[in-house]
Amino acid sequence: MKKFLKITGILLLIIFAILAVIPLVLESKIDAIVQAYADENLNAKVEFDDISLSLIISFPKANVTIDNLNITNAEPFKGETLMTAKSINFEMPISELWKSESDGPLVVNEIAVDEALLTLKTNTAGVTNYDIIKTDSLANTNTNNTNKGFSFDIKDYSIEDSAFSFIDESSNTSFFITALNHNGHGIFSGSTSELDTKTEANVSLIIDSTSYLSNNSIKLDALIDLDLENSIYTFKDNNGFINQLPLKFRGYVQQLDNAQDVDITFENPESSFKDFLAVIPKAYAKNLDDVETTGDFKVNGKIRGKVSETTIPKLDINITSDNASFKYPDLPKRVENISINTSLKNETGNADDTFIAIDRLNFKIDKDVFKSSATIRQLTSNMMVNANIDGVLNLQNITKVYPIKLENDLQGILKGKVNSSFDMKAIETNAFERIKNNGNLSISNFEYSSKDIVNPFAITKSDIEFKPNHVTLKSFDASSGTSDFKANGTITNLLGFLLSEKKLKGHFNVTSNMFAISDFMIEDTTISEDNKTTSDSESLRIPEFLDCTINANAKTVLYDNLELKNVKGKLVIADQKADLQNMTSDIFDGKLAIGGLVSTKEKTPTFNLNLGANDFDIAQSFKDLELLQNLAPIAKTLQGKLNTTIALNGSLDKSFSPNISTVSGNALAEILTSTVNPLQGDVLEKLSGALSFIDFKKLDLKDVKTKLSFENGQVSVKPFNLKYNDIDVEISGTHGFDESMNYIAVFNVPAKYLGTEINNFISKLNDDSAKDITVPVTATIGGSFKQPTVKTDLTSSVSKLTQQLIEIQKQQIIGKGKDKINELLGGITGNDKEKETDSTTTSTTDTVKGILGGLLGGKKKEKKKDSLNR
Repeated sequence: MKKFLKITGILLLIIFAILAVIPLVLESKIDAIVQAYADENLNAKVEFDDISLSLIISFPKANVTIDNLNITNAEPFKGETLMTAKSINFEMPISELWKSESDGPLVVNEIAVDEALLTLKTNTAGVTNYDIIKTDSLANTNTNNTNKGFSFDIKDYSIEDSAFSFIDESSNTSFFITALNHNGHGIFSGSTSELDTKTEANVSLIIDSTSYLSNNSIKLDALIDLDLENSIYTFKDNNGFINQLPLKFRGYVQQLDNAQDVDITFENPESSFKDFLAVIPKAYAKNLDDVETTGDFKVNGKIRGKVSETTIPKLDINITSDNASFKYPDLPKRVENISINTSLKNETGNADDTFIAIDRLNFKIDKDVFKSSATIRQLTSNMMVNANIDGVLNLQNITKVYPIKLENDLQGILKGKVNSSFDMKAIETNAFERIKNNGNLSISNFEYSSKDIVNPFAITKSDIEFKPNHVTLKSFDASSGTSDFKANGTITNLLGFLLSEKKLKGHFNVTSNMFAISDFMIEDTTISEDNKTTSDSESLRIPEFLDCTINANAKTVLYDNLELKNVKGKLVIADQKADLQNMTSDIFDGKLAIGGLVSTKEKTPTFNLNLGANDFDIAQSFKDLELLQNLAPIAKTLQGKLNTTIALNGSLDKSFSPNISTVSGNALAEILTSTVNPLQGDVLEKLSGALSFIDFKKLDLKDVKTKLSFENGQVSVKPFNLKYNDIDVEISGTHGFDESMNYIAVFNVPAKYLGTEINNFISKLNDDSAKDITVPVTATIGGSFKQPTVKTDLTSSVSKLTQQLIEIQKQQIIGKGKDKINELLGGITGNDKEKETDSTTTSTTDTVKGILGGLLGGKKKEKKKDSLNR
């Protein structure tokens, strides 16, 4: 026995070794067969990572696995993926591996597909992406290709964790199957056989942007008779589930040359109203085991006829329920008096003749009764709708009767009695004469809250009147945070907005006692680079769906740190842009006018505005407005009134304030009345020290006008003039938003301000022109507004005044003759005259230097004259 076991073990080891080695020899052969078959027969690019062969896993059968299959379409779908699969596994008799091409095709018994993604598409021209078999390959099927490739004698097959997509662009229809797990067992080789299948999947159906199924769960256990000779597939004993709704069905499908003949009937085996709740996706319906229900619910249907390019089967599907109710055990309220009578029918086989009739859809919660009915016709062409709503609905009760967790909390009372009749093309083309609306709708004590907004949004009362050509917003009284507003107006395409993703068009009048911009901030959640979730506030953007005109009138608007009073004007909103027209407001004890455009269409909001300010309080406005602070920082030393016009553009930050570094434009400013407090400004304090003869408190700024231009953070001030008594001053230069500056101030100082000594000297000249002498003193202002530097051209000013006085002296000497010269200069003659003239010139120069030095820099000691000269 021991010897027998030893021999048996050796034999098994040899067999195992052979089974392990054979695949190494045969894999390349299988690889070549698969690739050759694909290249010769398919009009598509077929790629795979590897083909492996094992004789151990499925012994006594061979197991062939294709890994990471990828099939890519050729024209007209070039580059699009038809199919991918993580793996496709084939099982076949080991004897098939030694076949040559002359021995016939390889026979495959079992197929297993894992994680397949298949996309079947038909374009607008009717061309399909799955028609990939070459024409010559089809022609040679029964001739020279009969001994190549594979044949299938399948007993078992499975498809795991896969998804199929069916997209028909010509009919704008999409059908998706996801989370598909399907397996079947049967024999396909005979003319008749039986197939036992099990299927689980989620399905979605979208037709013309309307979702009819949305990730609905289906289960199907089907026993199918296969008449392969006549292509008839008969459903014998079949049980299925749509979500949690059980269905039994029977019938057959026959494949014809250019169509399928369908004859199927179905119904729910139970009649409990619990079956109605089972239609709702399980994620929303939750556990139905303990739900209390009364009344019945029946679903039954017939689908009979041909499916072809021009026809669909006739349909007769009905859903009914009478006097039903339900209550979830953990919820406080019950839904009762439920009555449903709905049908889906097609009596001709023409797809466009399909219609839905909702004769009744009624229910009651507490004392609130809600009734509705509707008919929908011409589903596939120009859908026609006639709907009626009559009832009351307390929105807060939704979560008290049904276990649904709303993303945002709702409360309020909705009342309505509305009839609406329209066709979709009328909505799409704004053919208002074909849109018939009549009735009234109101909502009261409505409150909407969300984590995305700072404050709950509350509607105290709103009344809407429906008329054939438009909808009238009769009243709208709402609030959020500290803000309140009321509105009325007209809406021209409410149904277009609700049903076809059109923009909401209308004309509204809005009034408010208090409107705070901060009340309408939203939270923008983004993922940072380290994959951590962060929240950042972002201003309320102009909704993309708005296309309307708003006449606004607000008593107070709070914007950042500003309080605007009596805000009035018009906003024309379209394409996420607000065109501000004739906007006015009271602020800074003056009037502000605004016109221009604000856009939030791009990620960063932008603006292009014209501002006009009349009678602004200078000190207050330059203190509170960052823009004005940057345009004229020195203005904080001024007290008085200002007129200005500013044209500017740039981007807005998250608080909807101008991003100063992006602002460019120009401004014209006019000072009406003003006094100066030099102690409030470092620049004027420095100038006061450098120009001691000027008292800046007495500076006359009345009617001063100046022009500014600004771009890239730099402000350029055009030359402007002002007066100090009878001293003319001209100022020009530039400064940056970073507070750096480069200015020049030229002071034309009359001689009379130069002191007694210089005035006595001028009087001795006995010349009227000398009295009009002015000394131009240039102050160069640099550094920054907080640390300014001031330099004066003292040497140049001394030189100019000296030259003027000497020139007058010379002219008088020449005109009055020698005697007069002697008299004026003390009787100087001969060479002494020249020396004295030089001496006088020197004396005059020294005198001027001393005087100007004292005036322009404070009193100087004698030993510092040389430094003044510099």
